[in-house]
Amino acid sequence: MTTTTSSSSSSSTSTVPAARAVAAVKQYGGGDAAVRALDGVTVALPAGRFTAIMGPSGSGKSTLMHCLAGLDRLTSGEVYVGDVELGAASDKQLTLLRREKLGFVFQSFNLLPTLSAAENITLPLDLAGRAPDREWLDTVISTVGLADRLKHRPAELSGGQQQRVAVARALASRPEVVFADEPTGNLDSRSAAGVLGLLRTMVTSLGQTLVLVTHDPSAAAYADEVLFLADGRLVDRLELPTRDAVLARMQRFGE
Repeated sequence: MTTTTSSSSSSSTSTVPAARAVAAVKQYGGGDAAVRALDGVTVALPAGRFTAIMGPSGSGKSTLMHCLAGLDRLTSGEVYVGDVELGAASDKQLTLLRREKLGFVFQSFNLLPTLSAAENITLPLDLAGRAPDREWLDTVISTVGLADRLKHRPAELSGGQQQRVAVARALASRPEVVFADEPTGNLDSRSAAGVLGLLRTMVTSLGQTLVLVTHDPSAAAYADEVLFLADGRLVDRLELPTRDAVLARMQRFGE
């Protein structure tokens, strides 16, 4: 599924990783009940690339994404978005960073039912008091294929269309990184393929940096590289993945 990322993207030529973790440890609880969700993970996610994170249930893949995105704090170690170290940031600074530099797509579409597709797309910008870059917004709307559905409310859209609205919302602020956590989990196979193709296009045509957490080998096959976690550790990585190659790697870890 992998295609060549556009060389015209300025982000793809950056020497600074879009996000990275250094000796990342995340522990929940203490004493005999302590659970170490991340156990010394060091990884760099290149700008302008599509990286998938996979692993068995409880491997730490969602925890790693949440910490990289500033949604959760490490117990020890460091995480960076660009050259900003998140551990030193206040809660207010993290909120601003997520608003201005990051985009999010989740399994639940999280659209407001009383707003139109267009209003849902620009809602984060509206809340931040920022005017959208109209040229960029038009490009995003054209890319997600929703130009004729902008006046429709979520109930008038299919599941795949609603997730396309969510993808457009994540892109509207032109973030440095988009984090997607099981974004096709609520979709049928045809709609899922459409959304995954859209995510691939985000990277190839728009130069976006994308980090995808998934359990689905078919979804991971759209990425440039797959990182495999097990028991909170980075145990393998695969460039130019195919579905069969990803499935074979996952079977080693008992998924």
